[in-house]
Order: sequence, then C-alpha cells, then structure tokens
Amino acid sequence: MHAFANFAGFQIAWWACVLGAAHGASWIGVVACVAFVALQWCASARRRADAWLVGCAVLTGLVFDGLLSQLGWIDYRGSIAALPAPAWILALWAAFAMTINHSLAWLRPAMAIVLGAVGGPLAYVGAQRLGAIELVASVQATIALAIGWAIATCALTLVARHARGGGVSRPLAMGGSR
Repeated sequence: MHAFANFAGFQIAWWACVLGAAHGASWIGVVACVAFVALQWCASARRRADAWLVGCAVLTGLVFDGLLSQLGWIDYRGSIAALPAPAWILALWAAFAMTINHSLAWLRPAMAIVLGAVGGPLAYVGAQRLGAIELVASVQATIALAIGWAIATCALTLVARHARGGGVSRPLAMGGSR
C-alpha cells in the first residue's frame, strides 16, 4: 500500500476510534482499525514483520494504557471492566503498528523517540478535547505519555528493523543506514 494511503488510513482509524469512543460507539473505531490492519496486511510485502509489530504494539498498549488507567491518570470512554485498556485503544495500537513498516518506514530510532515523545501526548490531548478520554492527572499523564510513547515508538522501530533482517546494531543512528 502506498505510504500516503497508509498514512490516510491510519488517520481515518484514529478519528473513528476517538469520535466513536466519545459518542458511546467505540465499536466503530475497532471495526475501522481491524479493516485498516487487514487491508494493510493483505497489501504488505512484509507480512511477518507487520504481524510481529501488531502483536508487540497491542501487548504494549495493553500494559501501558492499562497502567495509566489503573493509576487513575487517564479515564477512557468506552472501557469494558474486563480489559485493563479499552478495545478501541488496543485496536488503535494495532493500527499504529501498521504504519511502522509503511508510512513511517523512514523513521530511525532516534527520530522515533522524538516523534513518540511529542506525537503521543498530542494524540491523547486531541482525544481529550474530542471527549474520548480524560487526562485526570494531566501533568503526570502527559509526562508518562511522553516517556512511554518515546520508548514504545523507538522499540517498535527496532522490532521492525529486526523483523526485516536489518538487526539493531546501531539503535540510535539518525542517518540512512539500516
């Protein structure tokens, strides 16, 4: 799938998740994310790497967003008590993972840290403004989001590199080497 289509598909999935959760229809976002992941996976030349990324991302989201929820720092709309993090957030993690080998394939670990530290909290602030979440402990949550997303985005970039056979010998290199 072309990088722009991948980027646009992720944006559609994000909006579907956030607006669906904000309006009590979180299933819409889950369906959008599943459709995006399935379409991207079918069109991918890197299916194995993408599958690893999706698995790692969903597990990361389950732990990270679940922890933020359990700490009471973030209140997620559309939560089901049986899950530490709502299904729409986990689906969004899966959709994000499908950008790593495609529209974000240019991303190197050092830049992934910056992108995660800035983009992660901005996405959650946007979700809060649209009514999908509430940053209850806003200072702590924002710091945790910046650190957590910096680590997660870098880690997913390294997983992608390893899954593609590129190794991780220079994990913080900013240049074009793989």
